[in-house]
Amino acid sequence: MYLNENHKIPSVAVVVFNRFSPFHISVPSIVFGRDTLNEAFFELKFVAGEEGPILSDIGMEIHTEAQLDFLEYCDIIVVPYWRTIDERPNEKLLNALCRAHARGALVVGLCLGGYVLAYAGLLAGKRAATHWELEQDFSQRFPEVSLDTNALYVEDSGVITSAGTAAGIDCCLYVFRKYYSSTIANRVARRMVVPPYRDGGQAQFIDQPIPVTTSDSRINALMDNIRRDINQKYSLDDLADSVMMSRRTFTRKFNRATGMSFGEWLTAERLNLAQDLLESTDLSIEQIVAKTGFSSVLIFRDKFKERYEVTPNRWRKTFHQQP
Repeated sequence: MYLNENHKIPSVAVVVFNRFSPFHISVPSIVFGRDTLNEAFFELKFVAGEEGPILSDIGMEIHTEAQLDFLEYCDIIVVPYWRTIDERPNEKLLNALCRAHARGALVVGLCLGGYVLAYAGLLAGKRAATHWELEQDFSQRFPEVSLDTNALYVEDSGVITSAGTAAGIDCCLYVFRKYYSSTIANRVARRMVVPPYRDGGQAQFIDQPIPVTTSDSRINALMDNIRRDINQKYSLDDLADSVMMSRRTFTRKFNRATGMSFGEWLTAERLNLAQDLLESTDLSIEQIVAKTGFSSVLIFRDKFKERYEVTPNRWRKTFHQQP
């Protein structure tokens, strides 16, 4: 708990810019604002990150309560979004963020707000999180940052970054717990009708992250055949013979074509099918194991948890489509 002996209410600066997303700024507003529990646990102010009127991406205007000099005094700074990944924010803002971090303020970047922190140099040599769709761009643009591609949020040396959109709620609740008890933070979560903690990371939200086709026609035909009989057992020797290659050549070509070993690809395909069956059917776990080709329920559960960081039953509860 960060609350000091004088019971000073921590101050939170939410930095906003033109073309802001109303949802993204609503997250810290709800979590840190006084209306949620009808009690002030934080002093919340919206800070103008640039000159002139601040308009949202749908034309809403927000009247900010402070300018960038407020960042010299506040305890927590939240950058809840950024309008475009290719645009470097203004230097006045970036310098203000660096000075605030240097004096000990907690700096938080939600979703694309992490790009602002990276442009400021605050993430250099640190671990960070971002939206899974932007992992490749973020890594190429900021190679000095160690990106955690599955975390919903990451804290490193006084800087916190979160994955996309709703992960901002998880991140802000985490910040709340740093200053107050989990009991109070859980009250906020219940009032928002969200779980205090979410199982798993971003992996559970990525849609089919494995290659569907490759540039090798023989490998493509083989993959299609296996998908049709995914529950069968396969050996590398038999597969290599079927495409008239040696085992060594097949292994090399498959890895080059897909970016993964055959075993990794087969497991990923089976997990994708299991994912679909959990969402769209009422089949038992045992029936799903039989349909997907896993050798046992235990192995299936271990592989599923390893990939998605949630159990199959938890996945079904979260994503099952009701008739």
